[in-house]
Amino acid sequence: MTSLDWIAIGGFVALFAMLAFRVPIGVAMSLVGVGGFAVVAGWKPALNQLAISPMRTITDYNLSLIPMFVLMGVFATHSGMSRELFRAGQAWLGQLRGGLALATISACAGFAAISGSSVATAATMSNVALPEMRRFGYSDKLATGVIAGGGTLGILIPPSVVLAIYGYITEQDVGKLFIAGIIPGLVAVLMYMACVYVAYWKHLPRGAKVSGGERLQSLRAIWAVALLFIAIIGGIYAGVVTPTEAAAAGAFLTALIGILRGRLNTRRIMESLVEALTTSVAIYTILIGAMLFNYFLVITQTPQKIAAFLVHLDLGPYPTLWLILGFFLLMGCILDAMAMVILLVPIVFPVITQLGFDPIWFGIIVVMTVELGLITPPIGMNVFVINSINKDVSLVTIFKGIIPFVITDLLRLILFVAFPAIVMFLPNSM
Repeated sequence: MTSLDWIAIGGFVALFAMLAFRVPIGVAMSLVGVGGFAVVAGWKPALNQLAISPMRTITDYNLSLIPMFVLMGVFATHSGMSRELFRAGQAWLGQLRGGLALATISACAGFAAISGSSVATAATMSNVALPEMRRFGYSDKLATGVIAGGGTLGILIPPSVVLAIYGYITEQDVGKLFIAGIIPGLVAVLMYMACVYVAYWKHLPRGAKVSGGERLQSLRAIWAVALLFIAIIGGIYAGVVTPTEAAAAGAFLTALIGILRGRLNTRRIMESLVEALTTSVAIYTILIGAMLFNYFLVITQTPQKIAAFLVHLDLGPYPTLWLILGFFLLMGCILDAMAMVILLVPIVFPVITQLGFDPIWFGIIVVMTVELGLITPPIGMNVFVINSINKDVSLVTIFKGIIPFVITDLLRLILFVAFPAIVMFLPNSM
């Protein structure tokens, strides 16, 4: 091993040591990136990178869609769109056995289409769906498991902030990534619904019957969500707007709809702007850290060496792919979804391209893999969010409820690895 190899290993050890001591990942990557770069090239070039990278990242036009999609999701939350989605799902599915669980999954999918955040989806549905499911006799294990599982749809169904970041890191078309997430997102919804029946059939209560008039009324209430999804995803698919333009239009339309409906007053608009700013700053801090850490990886030639090592193992494309995905699943136990994409994708992406896999398809596979980290211990971000809102439900209860959905996610991952044409059907038709 060369001195560069030892420096790279030392950098990773230092990074994970800081994460173990709860240093924010953006700060940890920045410190290791600048420090490691200085060890190899000297302090002057390292400090130059520290001066240039933050401004370059913040002013990058391609990343401006992130705060816009974040703002759109916050406006949608404060406008009460999540409650309307749940009521529509309840009106059409609630009378079935287990109908409220199905309604929750469908509402999670709908809200994911306008928020792009799994944590926001899980938090919102905890407030909206859990009281109703409890009222109709659903166990806490089933109810919280459905919400935690349905919440993961937020980073798969477009527009997805994590997919946008993957596209930025790998220099892929974000529009194609969004379109590629549509069919896997719909399949995920159907498989989650099937999971509810297979895993919990004996414990599923029936809901109240709803008249045809009430069903039609519920559809009229969700026109705004349909309009936003068609405007954003339809515009990207047709090539009318870029993802960045779609994000800005989506934020504006969501705010306009909230104002016209009387849901967004001056105070709520200001609260939404502050919340979106706080979230965006956190994301940009991680991105800046990732850029600085990537300079360290490049100068130590870490991605190229890892790629050469994996290729020389001569396992074949798919065994190597599963080895990489297994590593992602393992890292999901200690890192959140966004951190995994930002930290690990630059390292493994050269391997994927050398093995001949489609980068767009791999982006969807990565997102499906890292979303498992949102519901598996010990991190399980969605689980902790639900627990923080409903403190009377223990973490053990939520983790028990999520087990069937973890198995479903693994089966879905196997399906799309085995049949990549399903993922690539829509992007290939653009």
